[in-house]
Amino acid sequence: SKVKVEAMEISNESNNNNNNNNNNNKQIFILSGQSNMAGRGGVTLTHPKKWDKFLPPQCQSNPKILRFNAKLHWEQAHEPLHADIDSKKTCGVGPGLAFANSIRSQDPNIDIVGLVPCAVGGTAIKEWERGCHLYENMVKRTTESIKEGGEIKAILWYQGESDTSSKHDAESYQANMEKLIENVRSDLRLPSLPIIQVAITSGDGAFMEKIREVQLGMKVDNVVCVDSKGLELKDDHLHLTTEAQVKLGKMLADAYLKNFTSS
Repeated sequence: SKVKVEAMEISNESNNNNNNNNNNNKQIFILSGQSNMAGRGGVTLTHPKKWDKFLPPQCQSNPKILRFNAKLHWEQAHEPLHADIDSKKTCGVGPGLAFANSIRSQDPNIDIVGLVPCAVGGTAIKEWERGCHLYENMVKRTTESIKEGGEIKAILWYQGESDTSSKHDAESYQANMEKLIENVRSDLRLPSLPIIQVAITSGDGAFMEKIREVQLGMKVDNVVCVDSKGLELKDDHLHLTTEAQVKLGKMLADAYLKNFTSS
């Protein structure tokens, strides 16, 4: 009957409005850097590498936590967040879902969280220069992620292990990182976009302390640092364990809520 059809149309319209509201309320976070951001928690060290699929409660999926996939569509987030982004490596647990669950549980104003994974393992800071594939892909994915609504809230950045081998890389790290921040803020037209970077706790070379010094001492507005030193590493002495990734997610959440929210 006509009444039924009208009722269905009203119902569909209100569903669409709800979806739009949901999208507009979405708080979006960019996850970028190298393997410890992409997540190697629970990945075996023996070949072929496999993820053990162990999920701590802090990394559980939630309909209110979304992930922007490689095909540029939003979907419900689940580990491994970077499976189709850092696709040449085996991904496991990273800090992203623990971060999202933590900010949602601590701040009632945060409803829908959108995560945009962009990290790729083994990448040095010079590979994240403007014009390079990794940088351009991060900007493209971020720009596409807000087309249906939502607001970019911060970039979570964990990178630097690949810059610890050479004196030159370590000495140019600060200028390269500052340029990256300047470029990404300019290209996204968000001049004061918050950046939360992680000070590395591992590396493959002699200049780890130099990189850490730069990360912990950076004096750029709206850039804060959390220190991963002391978090447990796997037997490769390079990658954080699943449990360490959960702790890091909580540390990133606390840093975001303390420095960048009014609540």
